[in-house]
Amino acid sequence: MKFNSAIKAYLFVLLFFVTLVSNSQNNTDSTTVEKTKKESYWKLLKYDTKTTAQGVAHAFTQPLRWQGKDFLKLGGFAAGTAMLYMIDYDAQEYFLKRNEHVPQFFKDFGWYGGSPQNFFMVTGSIYGVGLFTRNEKIRHTGVLIIASAAATGIIQSLTKTIIGRARPTNETGKSDFKFWSHEAAYHSFPSGHAVLAFSLSHAIAKQFKSVWAKIPIYAVGSILPLSRLWANAHWISDIGVGIGLSIFVVDGIDKFLKKEQKYDFGKPKQITWRLNAGAGTIGLVGTF
Repeated sequence: MKFNSAIKAYLFVLLFFVTLVSNSQNNTDSTTVEKTKKESYWKLLKYDTKTTAQGVAHAFTQPLRWQGKDFLKLGGFAAGTAMLYMIDYDAQEYFLKRNEHVPQFFKDFGWYGGSPQNFFMVTGSIYGVGLFTRNEKIRHTGVLIIASAAATGIIQSLTKTIIGRARPTNETGKSDFKFWSHEAAYHSFPSGHAVLAFSLSHAIAKQFKSVWAKIPIYAVGSILPLSRLWANAHWISDIGVGIGLSIFVVDGIDKFLKKEQKYDFGKPKQITWRLNAGAGTIGLVGTF
């Protein structure tokens, strides 16, 4: 049952990716395609690896370039964390009461989808398709996910150890901390599942303009952190910080990649319309 659920979850994510591939293929002009075809796979891989490292470095040095509005965002993030911290016990009670009514598929999806090996299997598939189809937009998406996951992964791993917050399953309170702890029972803050889930879903959702395309992507991504609340493995403030951290990092790296023009998506095909009239006929002609 669990194995089948994991396979279904994996295929579901790939379905989103196939849609992304189709969308980007339609919006890539012939000049970009021909230029990319001239590059060897090895050369593209080396370029993407270097770009990924630059993206990670940018994420860690971004605070040095913060301006007024960035500090306001940080203040809002801190305020939001404080609000979630205040309702940790209420949220815990709410999700535990509904745990037995949650379909097993969602629980399995949350567990398997949030594991690092499955995350990197999906991410590797996304980047692999972008590389072997030489699709600039897909390669950009793959690099964005990998760089964001690497940066947030390092941050959350260090934070978990330094802060040492106790998990709810440890039968301790939300304010119990064991600083610099290497015990798994004191690695609650922030949630690794939330970090991985939203590094992936937010990076993919950013490739679409339509809100109707974004909604199901975020909905699927939300199952993973919610599953940790049903399992009583995290406090809701752990989840909120994990999601917020992922969004900040993904947005920062995405802006860096676009500002530096690391990838050329090409220009969308334009249609030129003209009125065509002849003997006894009149029509509208579109030129691609």
